[in-house]
Amino acid sequence: MQRREWMLGALAAGTLPSAVWAQATDYPKAGATLRYIVPFPPGGLTDVMARLVGQQLGERWKVNVVVDNRPGGGGQIGADAAAKSPGDGSTLLAITLTHAANYTLFPKAPYNFMKDLKPVALLAGSPMLIVVPASSKIKTFADLVAAAKGGKLNAGSSGNGTPPHLTLALFNDIAKTDVVHVPYKGGAPAITDLIGGQLDVIFSNFPESISHVKSGKLHAIAICSAARNAAVPDVPTTAEAGMPGLLVESWTALMVPASTPDAIVDKLGAEALKIMATPEIAERAKTQGFRVDARGPKDFGVFLKSEVERWGKVIVAAKITAE
Repeated sequence: MQRREWMLGALAAGTLPSAVWAQATDYPKAGATLRYIVPFPPGGLTDVMARLVGQQLGERWKVNVVVDNRPGGGGQIGADAAAKSPGDGSTLLAITLTHAANYTLFPKAPYNFMKDLKPVALLAGSPMLIVVPASSKIKTFADLVAAAKGGKLNAGSSGNGTPPHLTLALFNDIAKTDVVHVPYKGGAPAITDLIGGQLDVIFSNFPESISHVKSGKLHAIAICSAARNAAVPDVPTTAEAGMPGLLVESWTALMVPASTPDAIVDKLGAEALKIMATPEIAERAKTQGFRVDARGPKDFGVFLKSEVERWGKVIVAAKITAE
């Protein structure tokens, strides 16, 4: 009788340790299957990073990590599926800067990004590269600002609310210009039209344009990172070019359902940081255009909140709406 009363009291107080802590301590059981939801199509940067991390988790923990691509809705469909999954550590979610922006873009989303999901780890970031056609009269970042102030320019992007669009909106806000946004259904067709001269500039995802810069089809005038990039060492940062506020990286990270115990979150976060710290993964990330920027649950949570707030202000100021 006394044990029953203790159990009921502990349950009511939220202090019952047995099942919860056993679950966290034993997590993950060898041979278990973890589902890693990627809310974008296979082959993209987020998918590539998730597969790198998932493979390492599987090998280190002797578990099966299955990447589950759930594209659609600007990343909303996959995130919603993860948010509504059991919080037992069996479901992981890959997110990007896009999800931080979606919090403002989709106020009526079927899930609450900041409440229904829990931060685990920031993994890496990929800087935005400002590119123009090789034949363009715009040769420097200063030329771009002057041209934008002196007449009408247009800039392509991979769609409304995507990182290239957000970077353009931030540029317009800082420079007090009105470069016209031209949304495309993906980055590749936008890059094709830029090469063809139908567009003036793209604030591009680094991996989408770097090969064309290397081949001479595009000219990079600045990179939106804190330091120069080894792949384009002669390209100045936006700070060096006179606009330090235009610092933008399209990052990727890991989250889980909000009901996941903190002990599991901490264990996942610690392992993710170990994975990103290995020279092999750092080099493979680099070849995909990423800069390793590994942060655990607490630091990533602070960063995520700041990104949601930062891009929320940009979206409201630029009156950006979802497609």
